[in-house]
Amino acid sequence: MKKMTSHKLEDFVRGWFVGGFEPTLFKTTDVEVAIQKFKKGDKEASHCHKIATEITAIVSGKARMGELIVSEGELVSIEPGTYTDFEALEDTTTVVVKVPGALNDKYLEESEQC
Repeated sequence: MKKMTSHKLEDFVRGWFVGGFEPTLFKTTDVEVAIQKFKKGDKEASHCHKIATEITAIVSGKARMGELIVSEGELVSIEPGTYTDFEALEDTTTVVVKVPGALNDKYLEESEQC
């Protein structure tokens, strides 16, 4: 018999719910997926990925990613080796996809080189 389960986003680390980590709804190293909610003024330090391409969709709100200002309905594709930071200019919800799923593939600009 097939089953359907229900989960809460808050039960996952920083909104990541698909990938090769725990907890996860679907364990895979092919891709990582997150839904993340940020309050106006929230920031993430500049970082890059050596392996993964990261795609961020702005579901609601407005944010600055590097030099780009992105709003609801916009998507940003970040190739490996490209640094970007993040600042929520409004309360913002994103969907983030990393392909491939690569654990320990986040390098802070201030301390490591891509």
